[in-house]
Amino acid sequence: MGQQPELTGAERPLRVGITGFFLECNRWSAVTTRAMFASALDSSAQDLYAELHKEQPRLLPDTVGFASEMNRLGPWEAVALRVAAAQPGGPVEQAYFLELLNDIEARLRSAGALDAVFISSHGAALTTAEEDPDGLLFARIRAVVGPGVPVVAVLDLHANVSTRMTDALSALVAYRTNPHTDLHACGQEAARHVHTLLARGPGVVELVKLPFVPPATAQLVAPGSPYAELIALGQTHVADPVLNVSLCGGFALADSPKCGFSVTVSACEGNHLAARTLALQLARQVWDARTRFVSRLTSVQDAVVLAQQAGHKQAAPLILADVADNPGGGGGGNTTTLLRALLRAQVQGALLGVFTDAALAAQAHTLGVGAQWQAQFNAGSTDAFSQPLNSMARVVALSDGQFTGRRGMVQGARMEMGPSALLDLGGVQVAVISQRQQLLDPAQLDVLGVDLDQVTTLVVKSRGHFRAAFADFAPPERIFEVDCPGLTTPNLKTLPWRHLPRPIYPVDEDAAWTEADAHPA
Repeated sequence: MGQQPELTGAERPLRVGITGFFLECNRWSAVTTRAMFASALDSSAQDLYAELHKEQPRLLPDTVGFASEMNRLGPWEAVALRVAAAQPGGPVEQAYFLELLNDIEARLRSAGALDAVFISSHGAALTTAEEDPDGLLFARIRAVVGPGVPVVAVLDLHANVSTRMTDALSALVAYRTNPHTDLHACGQEAARHVHTLLARGPGVVELVKLPFVPPATAQLVAPGSPYAELIALGQTHVADPVLNVSLCGGFALADSPKCGFSVTVSACEGNHLAARTLALQLARQVWDARTRFVSRLTSVQDAVVLAQQAGHKQAAPLILADVADNPGGGGGGNTTTLLRALLRAQVQGALLGVFTDAALAAQAHTLGVGAQWQAQFNAGSTDAFSQPLNSMARVVALSDGQFTGRRGMVQGARMEMGPSALLDLGGVQVAVISQRQQLLDPAQLDVLGVDLDQVTTLVVKSRGHFRAAFADFAPPERIFEVDCPGLTTPNLKTLPWRHLPRPIYPVDEDAAWTEADAHPA
């Protein structure tokens, strides 16, 4: 399998394996099951090949972008292996991961000689028994294809990168936007690196880890933010032989030994020295900027006042982000702290989207549009954060929950929320869905007939990706991140860490780092 085909790329189409394992894991969330992957994405062989050629595929945009750029660059054959993805959640079942890992390896071995392999991965996965499943997958792929075949991965900006991952890769491309709107472009970049490495390999990836875990709410890539400035600085150094510079803030809620800010530099022609020198230089600049990564949260009480003012037309529309219950970070999407406070204050013109409660959505579908009843949110929940809430409710609209993203992160992607309902609780409406996910796109509300022009306060179960899709609703200065309890709290000092490397900033304010500490992670 490590042998290249005898014919050159100019004489025949390039054969490129396509695979991926995409999951962001919150250590304290419920276990991610086989069924969760099946309901989101688990595709292989001919089914995966067919998905690659659909106008609206159920694939992440990085894979779609990779395929489109490979099409542009010349003849190639996509060797569809297997791609699996699930909504962010807890560690994945070890039995399912091992089955997936062994299946990808078997498909890779039987695929014949490949010119390259493309991997779509998040980079912050865990299993119930494995701290670095991404690294294990990458290492297995490298062991099969051998040292000479380019293996290129696209990772999330919040990847927890390890040396087991980088040692197996020829190039690493992480998103440079947050909200993540450049997945398609990152896939295109990965395709260009495949061609460069086939002409000028081998590729190398150097990694420097920092004892620094910026909270997710401080990782916004926006004008004036420290992260935006550092990423822009990194891009000024992308020049031969450097192929890519990626600055991954990581995902602290994984509570993993490989947590920590990662600086990676990919280079061609085996130039470890150039890559390592630049990675160390950039790591120093990231470390010096660490105190600028600050979360500024709004109290529930202040958030309610803001919503009251907007509802009475005394202020412009606003967005309240329930960042501690972000399904995009493993939250259940069903905490009631903020909703309860808005109802108690009799706020008008508010809409909460989206609230995950399959049983409540099913009940609304049974009752039908126009029905009024005493609705119980989180009936039977045993989650400490997902407290029950009872309220009179009227069914405003129903939907099967299928939508196609029209803005932001999921633009053009075919998505499903499951049976969904819009409920009116008297001044506050709630979009209830069955399949847990964050609010990413107005299309999720369109299917329930929501007219955002009539909404004065939009409450989002999301950390930040909503910003790319709802910019027309409220400007940045009218977006407030609310300090509620939940599984995705950015208040890192309050969490019961067990595996996080210590000391680490800002959990430990006295954490220190020098270039001499830059040993492999």
